[in-house]
Amino acid sequence: MPTRILPAVGDADAVRSLTTLLSQLPDAEPVAPVADSTQLVDTLARLAAESVDELPEVVVVHERIGPVPALELVREVALRFPAVGVVLVTTDVGPGLFAAAMDAGARGLVTLPLNYEDLANRVQAVATWSVGVRRHLGHGGDVFTGVGGTVVTVSGAKGGVGATLTAVQLALAAQASGRPTALVDLDLQAGDVASYLDVQFRRSVVDLAAIADISPRILAEAVFRHDSGVALLLAPGEGERGEEVTDRAARQILGALRSRYEVVVVDCGAQLAGAGAAAVELADRALLVTTPDVVAVRGAKRTVRMWDRLQIRKAEETTVVVNRNSRSTEIQPPLIQKITGAAVAATTVPANFRELQGAVDAGRVDALDAKGAVRQALWALAGELGLVKAAETALVRRGGGRARGADRGPAGFRRRRE
Repeated sequence: MPTRILPAVGDADAVRSLTTLLSQLPDAEPVAPVADSTQLVDTLARLAAESVDELPEVVVVHERIGPVPALELVREVALRFPAVGVVLVTTDVGPGLFAAAMDAGARGLVTLPLNYEDLANRVQAVATWSVGVRRHLGHGGDVFTGVGGTVVTVSGAKGGVGATLTAVQLALAAQASGRPTALVDLDLQAGDVASYLDVQFRRSVVDLAAIADISPRILAEAVFRHDSGVALLLAPGEGERGEEVTDRAARQILGALRSRYEVVVVDCGAQLAGAGAAAVELADRALLVTTPDVVAVRGAKRTVRMWDRLQIRKAEETTVVVNRNSRSTEIQPPLIQKITGAAVAATTVPANFRELQGAVDAGRVDALDAKGAVRQALWALAGELGLVKAAETALVRRGGGRARGADRGPAGFRRRRE
């Protein structure tokens, strides 16, 4: 059987050199190369969604790949696609890089300039390992989880637009439908998830920031299991410690979470820092919450454009959620879509603070009235985003995507669980 090899190389000259050598390897079937880290992960995710057997046996990552650094990309591929062997191509032959590459999950190193014998031996060894892993996992049933869990980030166009409430309710809806869910507070200086759920826990996301290899045991010690079943990874109580969570640490933490939970919801707040930017970049769905007023919509427009300029997220890959919407507001969702250039979720959240005030003040937003319009709309949004199981989504959609039509959805969740 031919060995499928996927090169991930950003430099044009390196692409030609690498593909030429790969095409000469015996029983090799080079796949069309990808030019950056985002394209690589997207390609592997698409293939894995079809079948594990569609994934290439070997991925060759060049050291100058971008925008995600090569070692971080190796770690993400190893976590999300454990049956794919990764070979790192680098000019550094020192023991320090070798150890770092092995810790990240690489199965081999090839040094530059490329040598046919060295490349052939390493690719063959990694391919043999990959085939063995797939043969073993083929008997394990549920051992292999494919592309891992779904990561959804929730950011605010500005402070106070309802990003945290949205993140909490999306996580609760996913968990209530039977999908193991984690909720991460990456609003590192002003995170309010703990306050919204009346939780006091001494560990936070900072405790995982300095750990290079996050094992399931270490992860379990850092999360707090809420009464709803949602696993909480909270922001630090001391906001200044948020600087300890770098973009690299955020990638490792979210990679570990998505390997253990079907849904990972991340509250990124309204301020862009390295950790939040990394989360938005690697997320399967990136939500941007705004209210239908001039200041918030301008903030949403600035955020969408900034993400695009920084190559964090393209406008067409961002979903705007309109909170506190009503028919009387002059700024309606179609106009928001035109202004921001991003898609707007079909489900809008109505303005009804009276429904929320008691629960927010008491720190019990998990106990919102199931018949309340705001709660119904947010759970309908979870259905629209595909965060709930198919049977539960059908209950939400039976009445339509808007808040008024979603009345039976969340109530259906509650009845089924009871």
